[in-house]
Order: sequence, then C-alpha cells, then structure tokens
Amino acid sequence: MRSSITFKLFLAILATCIVVALAMGVAVRFSFDSGFDDYVQEREQQRLDTLAQLLATDYADAGGWRFLSDRRDYWWRTLRLSRRDLPDRQGHSGPPLRVTLVDGQGDWLAGPRVRDTADVRRVAVVAEGRTVGWLLAPPVMPRLVSDDIDQQFQARQLRATWIIVGLSVLLAAVVSLLLARILLVPVQRLAQATHRLAGGDYQARVRVGAPDELGRLARDFNRLAHNLARHEQWRRELMADVSHELRTPLAVLRGEIEALQDGLRPLDQASLASLAHEIQQLSDLIDDLYELSLADAGALNYQMAVVDLGDVVTQAVDAVRDRFERHSLALDVQVASDLMLQGDSRRLSQLIGNLLENSLRYTDSPGQVRVRACHQGGDLLLEIADTPPGVAPEHLSRLFERLYRAEASRSRQYGGAGLGLAICRTIVEAHGGQISASAADLGGLAIQARWPVMDSTEKTA
Repeated sequence: MRSSITFKLFLAILATCIVVALAMGVAVRFSFDSGFDDYVQEREQQRLDTLAQLLATDYADAGGWRFLSDRRDYWWRTLRLSRRDLPDRQGHSGPPLRVTLVDGQGDWLAGPRVRDTADVRRVAVVAEGRTVGWLLAPPVMPRLVSDDIDQQFQARQLRATWIIVGLSVLLAAVVSLLLARILLVPVQRLAQATHRLAGGDYQARVRVGAPDELGRLARDFNRLAHNLARHEQWRRELMADVSHELRTPLAVLRGEIEALQDGLRPLDQASLASLAHEIQQLSDLIDDLYELSLADAGALNYQMAVVDLGDVVTQAVDAVRDRFERHSLALDVQVASDLMLQGDSRRLSQLIGNLLENSLRYTDSPGQVRVRACHQGGDLLLEIADTPPGVAPEHLSRLFERLYRAEASRSRQYGGAGLGLAICRTIVEAHGGQISASAADLGGLAIQARWPVMDSTEKTA
C-alpha cells in the first residue's frame, strides 16, 4: 500500500489540507487575539473617558478638587462607577483601573503615583470649557485588565479554533482518500490492461472515460493494442505465407531430383531448365524478402538526385519490350516532358520494372499495357494499366500487402510470391509519394503512383 500511487496521492492531498487547515487556524487565532487586544484597549479607553466625565461633573458641582480630600472613598467609588456604566458590565467584577489623577498643573491628586512618561496615556478632565486635570494610565496589558468572563470567552474561542482545525484535518483525510481512489481508478484500469498487453493479450482494452488527459491516454492505449494485434496477425500470416512460398519450389525441386535419381526422368536440357526455373523462383523470393527486410529496417540505400521520370520510364520500357512482344502484349507508352523528380533512378527503375513485370505476368494475351507519365493536378503521375483479367474491388485495397494476391484471377500458377507490389509501395513512399490500385478503363488493373511536383529552387539545387 505504501508504494502505491494511491497512497502517495492520498498523502499529498492530506498534507496539503493539513497545512491549509493549520495555516487557517493560526491566522484565525492571530486575528482573534489581535481583535481581542483592540477590544480591551477600546474598553479601557471608554472607562477612562467615563471616569473623566464623572470627575468633571463633580468638579463643577464642588467648584474644585476639595471633594477628593473631604470624601476619601470617593476616588474608589468613582472608579467602580465608571466600570459599571460600561455597556454589558452590570454586575461584573474585575480589576480596578490603575489611574492617577493630577490637576491642571500636574500635581498629584489621587491614585497611585506614576511618572508621566511618553507611553502613559493621558485623558483630559474638562469642566466649564477648560482643562482642570488629567487622568494618567499606564499602557494597557490585555491579560491583566481583562476580567474572568473575558478570559473564559478567550479560552473558549481558543478551544473552538483548534477543535475546528482538528475536524477539518479529519474531513481532509476522508476526502483525500476518496479523491485518491476516484482519481486513480482509470490509472489502475490502464495499469491492469498494460500488464495484460505485456503478457501477450492483444485484445486488452480500457474504457475511455472523460475527454481529459487520462481519456486521451486510454484512447492511445486502445489504438496501440489494436495495432499490436494487427501486426501480430500480419506476422503470423507472413510466417505462414513465407513458409508456403518456400515449401512449393523446394517440393518441386525435391520431386524432380528424386525422379532423376530413380531414373524416372532423363537428365537432359529440359530437366535442367525446369530445375533452374524453380531455383530462380526461390532466389527471387529470397531477394524480395531481403528487400522488404531492408525497407523495414530503414536500410534501403537511396542515392537521391534530380532525375527525369520520363527518361527512367522510357529506359525501363525498352528493357522489357521484347518480352512483351513475345507474349503478344502491345505497349502504349505516353511520356510527357519535364517530369523532374528528386529520387533514386535505380530504385525508380526497380519500381517501374516490378509494375511492368506484374502486368506481363497477369495480363491475358493478346492484350495491351498502357504506360503513362505526365503532370496531373499538381502532381507527377505514373500509371500502368492493362487489359483483363482485372481484380475484384474488394481486393484492390490489399494488393500492396505482403504476400497478398487475388487468388481468383491472379493465382500462383502465374508465378511470383506476392511481394513485388509491397516493394513498390516502399519505394514510392520513400520518394514522398503515394501509390494506389483501381480498375482500369482497359478492363484490367491500373496502378497509379503520384509525387509532388518540384519547385524551381529544388530543380536548380
């Protein structure tokens, strides 16, 4: 539990709430103490003002300060009276005011004798419009002048403050635990699904919750799991198809060699040609697989330079023209001018050669193959279209997958391992283009490759 992120988040939230609660408690306590001190100061000032008014009235009635000496208890009686006259003080007892009364010249009249220093408070006694005396009081010490009820009220407030802080901390602990659990439920689901995915369960998925960071993470996880499942399926299909493609020529070779060994077939040029044909098919398959492995590893070598796609197309067509004529396939070549492309002429020749080989292998004779290279819609277009047989629409989107072939019309009897178009897609994408397959207007299959047109600065670079 202590190492879990739930516990750590709980501690973080709880610690934050405790710090905030303590800070609020200290602030409230400081505010109360400060307000209480101000209250005591104001109350004592009010008592002094009341005492000054009582003394001024008696002074005016007596015509001087003689009444203080004639009535010795007057001073203390007046002090008690000033306290009772305060609001909410009826019946309350408390420490008397430490007040000294001096006359207008500063001579002592009553109360304790104190020195008139700078911190002593002075309240004038005004009678008949003139100052006839002064009340001198030392600085107020709230804890000394507050009575029992004040102190009890202060103590109750202190206890209430810390009780509230304690309850706030307890509430913070409960809320922190609930928040930690609620916030981390999606993370826990994601962790469990990741553990399943790491164990090979590519069907693991997590529920996508709110559209926040965790929701986006859940969507990305589901997309990752889907891609891993698809790649695992492709890997298994690839292994099955490669083993099948290797087994076929090897089985033919073994059968023919055993027939030669048993004397069932004479060792002549026809037998050697058949063996050479099977070996060539096996060699072509291994070469194609090697090309794809280099493409996957990013190790295919490209010598990029400015090349004219029209020249590359013309040379590739000239190299296979005789083979097309022997198969009664007419070549219709339409090449525009100024088809400049940043690319590798050797790889582009390989691309065109693979596409022409595909048409040569699968087009019925007599037939026609059209090769077109031109500008179209701001792109460079290379199109190779042929006459029937065509490809069913449901197979068109998968023609560029490895070892995939539309078995109904272009089956293994025509040769090849189904890797040529996959290599073509790799070459086109390496040159920044896109390749697609569609039904041709000639009745067969049309393969189109497109690249962005170079600007003038790239052509002169």
